[in-house]
Amino acid sequence: MNFLSAHRANLAGLSDPDVLTLAAEQRRILVTHDFRTMPNHFTAFLSRNGFSPGVFLLKQRLSVAVAIEELIFVWNLSDASDWENRILEIPL
Repeated sequence: MNFLSAHRANLAGLSDPDVLTLAAEQRRILVTHDFRTMPNHFTAFLSRNGFSPGVFLLKQRLSVAVAIEELIFVWNLSDASDWENRILEIPL
């Protein structure tokens, strides 16, 4: 498991499509709180590009501990390839 924070990835100020492009180029599943705009951008991104490692939508109200537990749960029970071109809401 290899995580890269938004800060370390220099994502500040990038548009959703640019964030999706960067995640795809680095073959990283994107983890975001953006339920409002990301699902639509994700659908458009797939239409244009045909591939995404996937997106996990975490509810903002989740505590950090629960968010980590949920991500570890998903990671332990699946392979990264299971999430290609898919979007998942967490908590499950």
